Amino acid sequence: MTLRAALACLLMLAAGSAVRAQDSSDLVTALSSDMISIQSNFTGTEIVIFGQASDIERQPDDQGSYELAIVVEGPPQDITTRRKGRFLGVWVNREAERFQNVPSFYAVASTVNIGSMADRALLDELGIGLNHLNLAVSGVSNVALSDRDDFRRAFVRLREEMGLYSEQQTSIEFLTETMFRTKIPLPANIPVGDYKVKSFLFHHGEVIARTEATLAVAKIGFEQFTFQLAQNYPLFYGLLAVSLAIFTGWLAGVIFRRD
Repeated sequence: MTLRAALACLLMLAAGSAVRAQDSSDLVTALSSDMISIQSNFTGTEIVIFGQASDIERQPDDQGSYELAIVVEGPPQDITTRRKGRFLGVWVNREAERFQNVPSFYAVASTVNIGSMADRALLDELGIGLNHLNLAVSGVSNVALSDRDDFRRAFVRLREEMGLYSEQQTSIEFLTETMFRTKIPLPANIPVGDYKVKSFLFHHGEVIARTEATLAVAKIGFEQFTFQLAQNYPLFYGLLAVSLAIFTGWLAGVIFRRD
């Protein structure tokens, strides 16, 4: 995309979906799309986040210059991570840790290495970076305290392998001294729901401006019907699925029956 096209796109998007920060330095962000539709042929996509930070003089080689972080968070979920162990010669699930109200999807992009943007306490408070996510566990757990860090690392690693967690350091591109953009990939297995897109402008390790926008991910057509049926009427959905399986098996037997 050329710089002129990017500028035009940002101006059009800013008119409809931009969010302006209420801080001393203005920060404006806009999404290439605020709605992701999932159909049966959905194989994943990406969103482009544009933005402009006014009244800054960013110096890439200056350790105290202005830096950016953009976080995309999916709706919270309760997710269980299990560890397998041998029992009578068979691998079975043993200990399990349940993480509560954690992001179902998490992606962060930044202009520099996240650890150098601010001190750890601030990054933990804002939840910027995989190492700074607040992964709260349930009150009832059969995991020893000494093993909980292992479960946390396993949880993050598995989510990364599924494409649901990612950390793209130094991936925000500045088109001009104040205008930037970045791309966030969305995998085919992305959960549906309302997503938060948070942008943070740092200076000397402090947040001087921030914005927040929303992104909707929803199923449409037949996929939406089956999803809502399963969520709202699980018993009827189960009976329908079993009936359909029986009918399909009977029909296949009739078609391929040998006389």
